[in-house]
Amino acid sequence: MSELANQEFRHIPVLLPECLEHLNLKPQQTFVDATLGGAGHSFEVAQRIGCGGTLIGIDQDDVALAAAARKLGSLPDELRPHLELVRNNFGNMDEALLSVDVPGVDAFLFDIGVSSVQIDTPSRGFSFKEDGPLDMRMDPGKNTLTAAEVVNTYNAADLTRIIRSYSDERWASRIADFIVRAREKAPLETSAQLVDVIKAAIPASARRAGGHPAKRTFQALRIEVNGELDVLKSGLEAAIRWANPGGRICVISYHSLEDRIVKDMFQSFANRCTCPPDLPVCMCGKEPILKVLTRKPIVPTADEIARNPRARSAKLRVAQKL
Repeated sequence: MSELANQEFRHIPVLLPECLEHLNLKPQQTFVDATLGGAGHSFEVAQRIGCGGTLIGIDQDDVALAAAARKLGSLPDELRPHLELVRNNFGNMDEALLSVDVPGVDAFLFDIGVSSVQIDTPSRGFSFKEDGPLDMRMDPGKNTLTAAEVVNTYNAADLTRIIRSYSDERWASRIADFIVRAREKAPLETSAQLVDVIKAAIPASARRAGGHPAKRTFQALRIEVNGELDVLKSGLEAAIRWANPGGRICVISYHSLEDRIVKDMFQSFANRCTCPPDLPVCMCGKEPILKVLTRKPIVPTADEIARNPRARSAKLRVAQKL
C-alpha cells in the first residue's frame, strides 16, 4: 500500500456553502466534479440531486478516487445518485464525459490546484516544508516530466521565465542563477536541497516577509510540470460546450494566474460581439454563450480561513450557460 493510501483523505472542502448555493442543483440533475479529490464537495451535492441524479467525478489520482468511492458509497440509497467515477485529467473533459455517455451537464465544479493530501505526502515532492524527491507530478503514471528534470536541465533563461511567469517571484532571475550554479556541483534531487538553494538566492531582508521563501518557486515548478494553465483552459472550454442551457460552471482558483484565466474566459464567452462600438445594432451575429454571475470573485470568510488556512487565497467565480 502506498504512503498516500495509508493516510486519511483529510481535504476540507473550500467555500462549500457558497458552491452549493451557486451550483443551484435540483433533484435528478447531472453534476460533474472535475476535481473530485476526497469528494468533500460532491458528498453534499449528491444529497441534493438524490437517487435520480447523476454524479460524475473526475480525478487522476487513484487514491482520491478510492477515497471518494468510499465516502459517496456511504450515502443511503435514497440520497445516493448514479455514480460515475472517472480516472482522468479534467483537461481531457471530452474524453471523460464521452466515456460515461452523458448527453449534457447541469453543473460543473472545478477546485483547481494540488490537494492537501498530495501536499502533505513528502514522496510526492509538492511540499517545501517536508523533504522528499523533486517529483510534483499529479499523475505519475502518465506524466514523465518531473520537477527534478526541470531544475536540472532547463537553462537559466527558461527557469527565470517559469518562476517569474507562474508565481510573480521578484527574485526569479537570481533563483534561476543559483539553481544553475548549484547543479553544476551535483544534481538537485530533493525538495530540501532546492529549498536551501532558494533561501540562499533570496536576500535575508526579503525572506523576513511574505511567507516561506520557496513557496512561489515550488508553485511555478508544479504548474510547469503538470501543464496546469493549459489544462485549465481546455477543461473550461469543454465544460462550456457540455453545459445544458441554464447550467452553472463554478471555479475555485488559488492564485492570480488561474483566476485571470477563468475571468477572461468567462468574459470572452459572455461578450462575443466583435462589431465596432459605434454600430447601433450587432451585425456580427456572435451572441453571448455565458452570463457571468460573479462580477467580483467570492472569497472565504474570516471564520473559514481560521478553520482552514489553505482557503486563504481561494476565489470562486461562477457563470451560467445561456
